[in-house]
This record gives sequence, structure tokens and C-alpha cells, in this order.
Amino acid sequence: MIKNKKLLYFAFIPFLLSMALSFPFPHKNPYGEAVVSAFNIPIKTVNGFHYIGVLSLLLLIVSLYLLVKSLKKYRVRSVMMAILVAVFAPLFLVNLFQKTIATGIYAISYESDKSVCTFEMKNEATLHGKCELPFENFSSKTTQFNIEFYERYPFEDNIQMESLMNNGAPYAVTLSGKERKRVIIETDIDVSQMENHIEWGNARFVSIIIKSGDRTRKL
Repeated sequence: MIKNKKLLYFAFIPFLLSMALSFPFPHKNPYGEAVVSAFNIPIKTVNGFHYIGVLSLLLLIVSLYLLVKSLKKYRVRSVMMAILVAVFAPLFLVNLFQKTIATGIYAISYESDKSVCTFEMKNEATLHGKCELPFENFSSKTTQFNIEFYERYPFEDNIQMESLMNNGAPYAVTLSGKERKRVIIETDIDVSQMENHIEWGNARFVSIIIKSGDRTRKL
């Protein structure tokens, strides 16, 4: 089955690097993007191509090529299996880690697809904001953390509507062990000095930042 063991071993190197770059933890964005952005290095072109995503894909293609070259038979089966591992293994490992050994905010799961923030004018000078954010604490211990909102979404230039909620940030949250909770955050925002402001609206798929001590996660 194996034609060249050396090529097979070499195939694992770009494969593991590809998975590491696209690993979705501890932040929502892939680990590679988080590392690069920390050094203020551009991660996408003006045309919208993400360098990290392209690099990760190229590494995967190289690893699959080496895999095919190293085998005598079962090539298609092995390639399909490798692709499935590359696609599903990162999320599986994140879930396994959070449900077993993770502690503190690393054991916190946030369902951004079920989040929503709504805004409406309370009076001529006050905008009322309310956000509903679903969390689950996989740890058996009580976890406390603070919530803040992005002024801008990562790698985008537009100011986001929900950034208005930072008027009352940070918001303290406490989740008991194994607790699943829809956290509701409300604040009144003084818009009397703002030239342009919304009078009503809503935002979904809300991106947030949670902090506890020196630990930070961007979700």
C-alpha cells in the first residue's frame, strides 16, 4: 500500500500546518488570522482574497499531492479521508477540549448565529439598546467574564451598529457550572451630541469580545 514512507511522513507537515492555520480557537477567526493580525500584517488583498485562507489551502493541496505520491493503492480513499479530517477535525477538537479540560473563558461557547441586538429611541436624546447573547459554560465551575463589543468587525473598515453598546461596557456576566444561558444586556445611549445616529434597527450574528483577567477571546 505504501510506496514511499518518506513522502508519506513529509505529507503530514503541510497537512498539520494547514489545520493549525485554520484552527478556530480561541477566537472565532482562524488561529492563523489572529496571529497575523496581532502583528498588524494585512491578511487579505483589496480584492478580498484572504492570504491565510489561500496559504492554508495551498498547504493542504501540497500534502494531498505528497500523500498520493507516497501510496501504491487506495489513493482516492486516502485523499477523501484526509479532506474529511481537515474539514471536521478542528471543530471536533475544539468541542472535545471545551467539554473536557478547558477552564475559565476557554470553556465558554458563544452561539453568534442566535444573537441579536435591537435599538430604538427612548426620547429625543436617548437611544435604548438591548442585546440577547446565548452562552454555554462547559466547565463544572462558575465562570465570570466581561463582555465588550467590536467597534469594527475584524478586517473590516465600517463601524458597526452594535458598537454603540460599548457605551455601558464592560458588562459583567456570571455563568454557573454547566449552565446554558441567554444573557440580556441593556443600556441607554446619549445621542444628543452625535450628528448622525440611528433611530432604530437591529443586528444579528453579533461579534463580541469576552475578557477575564489577562485572558481575551474574540467571538
